[in-house]
Amino acid sequence: MVDIIAKKRDGAALTKEEIHTFIKGFTDGEIPDYQASALCMAILFKGMNKEEIAILTDEMEHSGGTIDLSGIKGTVVDKHSTGGVGDKTSLAVGPLVAACGAKCAKMSGRGLGHTGGTLDKLEAIPGFRIGLTEKEFIDQVNRIGLCIIGQTAAVDPADKKLYALRDVTATVESIPLIASSIMSKKLASGSDAILLDVKFGAGAFMKTEERALELAKTMVDIGCLLGRDTRAVLTDMDQPLGLAVGNALEVKEAIHTLNGKGPADFVELCISSGAIMLEQAKIVDNEEDGRKLIKKAIDDRSGLAKLVEMVEAQGGDSSYILHPEKFPLAANIIPIKAKQSGYIARIDPLAIGLASMKLGGGREKMDDIIDYAAGVMLTHKVGDKVSEGEVLAYAHTNKNDVMDALNQIDGAFVISKKEVSIPPVVHNYLSGK
Repeated sequence: MVDIIAKKRDGAALTKEEIHTFIKGFTDGEIPDYQASALCMAILFKGMNKEEIAILTDEMEHSGGTIDLSGIKGTVVDKHSTGGVGDKTSLAVGPLVAACGAKCAKMSGRGLGHTGGTLDKLEAIPGFRIGLTEKEFIDQVNRIGLCIIGQTAAVDPADKKLYALRDVTATVESIPLIASSIMSKKLASGSDAILLDVKFGAGAFMKTEERALELAKTMVDIGCLLGRDTRAVLTDMDQPLGLAVGNALEVKEAIHTLNGKGPADFVELCISSGAIMLEQAKIVDNEEDGRKLIKKAIDDRSGLAKLVEMVEAQGGDSSYILHPEKFPLAANIIPIKAKQSGYIARIDPLAIGLASMKLGGGREKMDDIIDYAAGVMLTHKVGDKVSEGEVLAYAHTNKNDVMDALNQIDGAFVISKKEVSIPPVVHNYLSGK
């Protein structure tokens, strides 16, 4: 291990055998944390080439059990977001692509900090089960074309250990380590095709478009080198996605979107992502035809019907999908009003995400209990004209002492006297071809 650390420290490429020695030894507990930390730091400074990153990903993917989805008929598609504020895309896109005939099998995670997790949002639906067996998972995808479950403990144990170590050794930012972490989990989950939604901006892990593009290219290269159809979209996270931030609030927004009443930026992301996934699933020949099919699944409510089907299949109460007003509201709904007239120039997504967490809608630590009703509901987006005293957002909470969160929401809005252009939600697309 000392030789491997020294080799990477000096900028040389590691062999398949050396990377295997590291991942197997670290996962089995034979290589101590301090040596693994040293190698992570060497990778942070010296980087890795495409082949090294693909080998690292492959070794991590096979460090534990993998999900065999060969029993699913057709091309299995999956989508992964690098995490953002108000990102409830899977709740709408999964049902939409399944309604168009694609097979969507997704393993999701929980939220921590200012970003929300798909599983927490689904568990806001009474009775919804995320803990299915592998057989139940495959059977459901074959039967209705869609299933979203939690990641199993057996999948990618190397990543779990390595991620925890990177978190406390200031090596989280390394693109080879981020890319191998994300892609090893996605590949272990067994899908044939993967669409990556790589966020950039104030509310994302990648703050600049350049860094997000580098990460996206790295992950697309990994997937293609390892034989999967992997594509990526670069999307804006310089303001929250849609209007709703918080678990039940976001589920309701996904339902409204499937009813044809979603906010423009969220609808556009659903249509563009869904269109690419339909092309990957070989349902359509091009993205333009995919867009038409996704729009049709919104217009004829077949996407909504598919969400109802998935909720019922996983033990949830589908009456909440058909009647979203049934979701209980928080005891306190507090308006945040504009202090001046003008145009909204900015809505800081990090401030909104952290405020939602403080209101009870997220976790600071993994064992924190979430209040599904808590969160922030925006009434305006960047570019909107507002008058002094007009409501900008509502804070939803069952807590009483939330002044810090309210100040954070208030401070998230920047109002300009000059007209502001509306930023696009999708900035770039990498096909991997």
